[in-house]
Amino acid sequence: MKLLQMLAILALTASILSCKTQQKIPYYLESRRDTSGKVTVNIPPLRIQKNDQLSIQIFSLSTEPKADALYNMPETITEGTAGYWVDLKGNILHHRLGTIHAEGLTKEELAYEIKKRLTEPVELLRSPTVIVRLLNFKVNILGQVGREGPITIPGGERMTILEAIAMAGGVTDYGKRDSIKIFREQNGIREMGTVDLSSDSVFHSPYYNLMQNDFIIVGQTKQRLKEQDQQKTFQKVTMGLALVGAAATFISLFSIGR
Repeated sequence: MKLLQMLAILALTASILSCKTQQKIPYYLESRRDTSGKVTVNIPPLRIQKNDQLSIQIFSLSTEPKADALYNMPETITEGTAGYWVDLKGNILHHRLGTIHAEGLTKEELAYEIKKRLTEPVELLRSPTVIVRLLNFKVNILGQVGREGPITIPGGERMTILEAIAMAGGVTDYGKRDSIKIFREQNGIREMGTVDLSSDSVFHSPYYNLMQNDFIIVGQTKQRLKEQDQQKTFQKVTMGLALVGAAATFISLFSIGR
């Protein structure tokens, strides 16, 4: 009987230890205040990166109907997708103009470079217009969100951190909204920044507007880590109690049999 009472006390103790203290978790834009007036939004231009997929369209005032068509033949790449792939050296291979370095340029800068090749030193097309678009805007997100994995906007060229979090199903109750990490690579240089989704300072962060291939990690709160440790402790105590209980039952049955 004393053994059973001891087991009951141990079980109650383990239950108390496993109880967690509720802590306030910052929510989205909690520090945002009502303001009047207009705020200027600066959206940094996207710069082309390795593995980007580009659409390039060329138009001109040429009197020859087929002239433009010669420069608009798309390059077919992986899975039959039409476009120009930026290779690991940062170049694209245009089917008429040859190799063009694209990494680090904006769409407008690449368009200007292509236009120069169409007019200098020989005018291949009359007054050409070049339109460059990004076909594969993609970021990746891991951690305490509803759905981990890549987020792609086909044909899109802009995504904010708030949009990415929303598309990933939001931050879970155990996610750190006030220190989300973003890893970014530009021109071969990796950098890391953090954003605080609980503060309106997020709108002024250079990481508010994402760039293609950004990697977002939403970490766990200290509360979540503490709960995991408590759960492990509770599981170990429960298993120990079960073994002790089984041993006590075996001893009791053995005593009765004698």
